[in-house]
Amino acid sequence: MPGEMTWVLVGLALAITAVMLLKMQQAVDDFRCIMYLTGQHPVTPGLDQLQHVTHVVLAFMGTSMFHDPARSKWPIFDGSKTVSQLRTQFQPGTKVMVAIGGWGDTIGFSTAARTANSRRAFAVNVARMIEATGADGVDIDWEFPGGNGEDYKIVPNQDKEWEISAFPLLLAELQRTLGPRKIISAAVPGRPEDMLAFDRQTIPRIMRHVDFLNVMTYDLAGRRDNVTKHHTGVQNSLDAINAYLAAGATPLQLNLGFAFYVKWFLTKDQACPNASSALGCPTLLGEDPRTGADLGRVGMFSWHDQVPRELEESFTKALNQGIYDDKEGGHYYWDEVTKLFWTFDTVAAISRKFPLIVDQAQVGGVFAWGLGEDAPTYEHFRVVMKGVAARKRVAQEGSLGKDLR
Repeated sequence: MPGEMTWVLVGLALAITAVMLLKMQQAVDDFRCIMYLTGQHPVTPGLDQLQHVTHVVLAFMGTSMFHDPARSKWPIFDGSKTVSQLRTQFQPGTKVMVAIGGWGDTIGFSTAARTANSRRAFAVNVARMIEATGADGVDIDWEFPGGNGEDYKIVPNQDKEWEISAFPLLLAELQRTLGPRKIISAAVPGRPEDMLAFDRQTIPRIMRHVDFLNVMTYDLAGRRDNVTKHHTGVQNSLDAINAYLAAGATPLQLNLGFAFYVKWFLTKDQACPNASSALGCPTLLGEDPRTGADLGRVGMFSWHDQVPRELEESFTKALNQGIYDDKEGGHYYWDEVTKLFWTFDTVAAISRKFPLIVDQAQVGGVFAWGLGEDAPTYEHFRVVMKGVAARKRVAQEGSLGKDLR
């Protein structure tokens, strides 16, 4: 009897240990690290650098492609790549998703969301695309349902108000059609004034039908602003995350966005007193007040792009003399000669976001636009990977400590 009891206890201990290890691994695996891979820069680092990437989102497929029931080809990027080929550029087990839409591509979503029949037809074609490509899911980049998109001067927000209630219905139809094994996410705005379709009434409905939201905590300063500000600062990123939490999302459903690119704004003459006091200074009008068209006074380029020749000297000064704003959290520089205001994340600025945003808000993951945009050095990507590794290590240690208590 004592021997039998010993073996029972040993078996029980092994079972408890197995459950504990499973829970530890689940806590580690649950933290998402998502990389958008774009047609503009479809390049990746070596496989050994991608061990913490959990999802890859291929951007974009146009919405018009999903209104043709006879379509049989679903080209990735310029048609030269397939999902199967792209899988080989990432670690085994990485989920590969297809992003539909993007900034400016709104008409196709409006058409799809209009009626029950159009929602069904759109979802069926999305399912056909997934089956044909072998993708693991879709990322719906209808970034501004309800208005404030690129065409907001041409199509006023009041004409798009119906989209606010139609958006969750479209997501519901996608979920029904794709089934539980396919991933559905949505890219959503980070500026509170653009969250027309994301409030306490709509967020609970939206979250029933998506696995997670990619909160675009970048481009938080744009051509519609009239003063200088951080385009991806700590405080305005926290404000965005908190807005979704207040509307009913849970932290684990949200992913924090990183921007692997630089933004610049032209300021008015004598706009700022000096380079160290360059936040909140007046900028030149960024878009046509009648059409909303870009006037060329706000711009951006990725770390992988060639710096425009006319900006090289000023950007070099921004790199060498830039300032970190400890109050709002963000890296910036104002060039007194060219009147250019620069805003971008340095490696140091990215590393600060993990304790200040990821840990504080306890979000369920991070993502970046986009992986290839950080080539060829991938230094910003690497610091994100370092932060993700640390976050997973904390999760693992926390699960172990909790199970041992």
